[in-house]
Amino acid sequence: MGEPVFHHRPVLLEESLEALAIREDGIYIDCTYGRGGHSAAILAELGERGCLIALDRDADAVASAAERFGEDPRFVIEHASFDRLAEIAERQGVAGAVNGILLDLGVSSPQLDDARRGFSFMNDGPLDMRMDMNSGMNAAEWLGEASEAEIRDVLRSYGEERFAGRIAHAVVLARQEAPLMTTLQLARLVERAVPRREKGKHPATRTFQAIRIRINRELEQLESVLDQSLDVLAPGGRLAVISFHSLEDRIVKRFLRKHSSPPKLPKGVPVMASEETTVLNLVGKSIAPSAQELAANPRARSSRLRIAERTA
Repeated sequence: MGEPVFHHRPVLLEESLEALAIREDGIYIDCTYGRGGHSAAILAELGERGCLIALDRDADAVASAAERFGEDPRFVIEHASFDRLAEIAERQGVAGAVNGILLDLGVSSPQLDDARRGFSFMNDGPLDMRMDMNSGMNAAEWLGEASEAEIRDVLRSYGEERFAGRIAHAVVLARQEAPLMTTLQLARLVERAVPRREKGKHPATRTFQAIRIRINRELEQLESVLDQSLDVLAPGGRLAVISFHSLEDRIVKRFLRKHSSPPKLPKGVPVMASEETTVLNLVGKSIAPSAQELAANPRARSSRLRIAERTA
């Protein structure tokens, strides 16, 4: 039996290219290669002297990138999570010289559609949810060990799940009989625990999101990579971030606001011009997918693109 065949639609593709303002001889970093839709489009805009460094912690994505672009001298793929951005930029000799950084925070369609990865409740598969399947605790192991209070807090904080207490209690009761090992086991447990459903949304959606975020430390890594981007970008370099839920977007928005506003000082304190400088300029407002994109790719519905430019 062969490997599954996947079709990947990059989200906000044209908008991302415009956000990065790509130069033919520029240096760019795609922090979330996925299945290469954004990377392919960036490479198509680059000239012979341009460079694209791509990162991904999913070994399948790295193998796909090496097969697809491995012969292109302008392209480098790194098997790494994006919170190692500064380290990789330093090793590649581009720290402080990068013209654009792209962060697409969504789970790629191939990951969602592959039941073996455990991200989706639409098909039965092992309850894994790790972006890097060779590293760290998987979802089944965490659900087997975490206290009821910890599970409740994760569902509440990372999934904004109003029935977090009920679901956490149901998990603890269920694992006393048998461990939760598959995605459908968990999805059905949540369906039974949740008394009311949100219109148009599966009752397990928030639970799966919350556990995935916890397993992969997604929000901590996002905060880290945003901070690192300031040292990696060249003056005039662009940062483009595509978020998919309010928790991510809140972190991005707070970061951009903090670094695009001058520091607040007490009234009456003399301020030198140098003290008023900011490190980022916001570029436009947040961008949502067009109606045409949503019709072609419903998974893009919650995405938002925010853009900033590094000051001199």
